[in-house]
Amino acid sequence: MTPLLFAALAIAGGLGAATRYIFDGLIRSRIKTVFPWATFAINVSGSLALGLLAAWAAGSVLSAQWSLVLGTGFLGGYTTFSTASHESVRLLAQRRYIASLASMFATLIVCVGAAALGWWAGTGWSG
Repeated sequence: MTPLLFAALAIAGGLGAATRYIFDGLIRSRIKTVFPWATFAINVSGSLALGLLAAWAAGSVLSAQWSLVLGTGFLGGYTTFSTASHESVRLLAQRRYIASLASMFATLIVCVGAAALGWWAGTGWSG
C-alpha cells in the first residue's frame, strides 16, 4: 500500500465517520423512539452502498484502490456494527426485549438484503 493510498483511506474513514455523526443527529432529532432508527438507517444505507461498490469492483467498473478507499475507508467509517450491538445490549439491559430482538434481527436481515440489492443493482449497472 502506497502512502498516498493509506492517506486516502484514512481521510475517507474520517469523512465516513463524520457523515455518520451528522446523519445520526438528523435522524435522532426527528424520530424519538426506543428503537435505534438512526443506527439502523445508517447501517442499511451503508450495506446497500457497499453491495453496489463490491459489484462495481467485481465487474471492473471501479478500481481496487477506489474500492478500498470508498468501501473500507468511507463506508467502514460510516457504518457501525459496534454501535448496533451496543444499542441492542442496552435495550436488553433496560428489559426492552422486543425492541432489542427487533434491532438485532432486523439489522442483520435488512442489511444483508440491502447489500444483496446493491450487488444486484451494481451487476446490472456494470453489464
